[in-house]
Amino acid sequence: MTSSNRVRLTGVAEQTFGTTPNTPRMRTQRVTSIGLSKKTTYADPNVIRADRMNGDPIPVGQSNDGNIGIEWHFPPAGSLLRSEIQSAFCAAFVETPSRDNDGTADSVITDIGTVANAITFTTGAAFVVGHLILNTGFGVAGNNGLFPVTTGGATSLVSTGAFTTPETAPPATARTKVVGFQGTSGDIAATATGLSSTTLNFTTLGLAVGQWIKIGGTGSAFRFATSACNVWARIAATPTATALKLDNLPPSWTTDTGTGKTIRVFFGDMIKNGVDKYGITCERGYMGQTVPTYIAQNGMRVNTLEFGGQAKGVATGSIAFVGMKGTVTTTSLDASPDAEPSEADYQTLAFSAHCGRVGYGGAALGSPNWAKAIKFTINNNLRPIEATSDGDSTAPGPVDVQDGSFDVAVELDTFFGSKAVLDDIENGIARAINTRLYRDKRAMIWEAPRITPREGDPTVGGKNQDVMLPVRGTASYDSVTGAQLILNLLEYAEE
Repeated sequence: MTSSNRVRLTGVAEQTFGTTPNTPRMRTQRVTSIGLSKKTTYADPNVIRADRMNGDPIPVGQSNDGNIGIEWHFPPAGSLLRSEIQSAFCAAFVETPSRDNDGTADSVITDIGTVANAITFTTGAAFVVGHLILNTGFGVAGNNGLFPVTTGGATSLVSTGAFTTPETAPPATARTKVVGFQGTSGDIAATATGLSSTTLNFTTLGLAVGQWIKIGGTGSAFRFATSACNVWARIAATPTATALKLDNLPPSWTTDTGTGKTIRVFFGDMIKNGVDKYGITCERGYMGQTVPTYIAQNGMRVNTLEFGGQAKGVATGSIAFVGMKGTVTTTSLDASPDAEPSEADYQTLAFSAHCGRVGYGGAALGSPNWAKAIKFTINNNLRPIEATSDGDSTAPGPVDVQDGSFDVAVELDTFFGSKAVLDDIENGIARAINTRLYRDKRAMIWEAPRITPREGDPTVGGKNQDVMLPVRGTASYDSVTGAQLILNLLEYAEE
């Protein structure tokens, strides 16, 4: 017998769509259900027999598809969930510069502190002056934490007054990641339209329209004296050297010169929907068997992806795939796959407890139209491409998986406290809808920047019940952000 508690799901991003990498490094995924399917398709013979009996069914091809259920957590770099998000968005994350030894000591980050205040590493995206880095996993406690970059570079960086104890061979867990930026004393100010600087150049930091930021760090030295300026906001226009225009600012936003403050601002990785093809090879391992069976499926693209939840509920979702080919063997693609993201380090997110905002039309939904539930659904309208021959008679599956339109549906359930949202439905007024979940100093922000509410009517289910307004809308192209759906992932932010 095989127990569901002993089934393992692993996967790897394909460098070439439809081709499983050689000796793949598989990643285990946290799931609540596995409904993947590899099926041989049969046709019945139509031969007429005098004895009224039938011949054997004829195998004519193969299909690979299905879905998985998940509880949402922050998807760390390299995780299978992050690869699935890229497949769903048909785009890659635009990531802040980072270096990661990723399991092999002294491989990417090769030294810290031997040269005073410096980290050396292999070449990659450059760190620049003003970047705020987060160091984790170093062997010396004092080498971990937040540090401002005072001298940048592609193979080294300097943070003055830091890294006092050298590590000549940083451990396998060592990681350096840009999580924000920091001005010098008195340099960053809050203006009527966002942030300004005198010395720090906003155009060099990797900031983009549609990116969410958190202004203000922990401790009075790193935040504005005016509490209304230490908030979450969205970049609303291409940065200039000295100005960062913001929207989604609260009504209490005001100006503050930042005198004597080294203001910290946090930002992270961002993905917008695109047109690129990202495939995944998935493998189910039935580990409870004496000799485990492994079912691998390649060329798996994410067709639909859901993210959402309701008040006092876990953030849940499902991911449905359309793929190419599958095999059944007793040999795993990777006998020792990477473990799934630790539940202790990457805890499940929940609405109410970890939801800092549900935004509608640039403002947070609140009294009297509080949000009770929200869900975003991506549909790529994928279709398998079948051919008479694909050169592999042993596993004649689809030769490609083609996409259709990128459809985004948003479901927003609000308490019917006024007719403000209902008016938008009646008049077809497009609004932005977003939600932010924050836990353990990590943030995930989903946003459809232009949603037209198409359906919604106040419902009365019976006595002693709240009247709800279930809003149903679809996303369209937003000229400001150039996207229909945006996901921001902040690996570290201080509230």
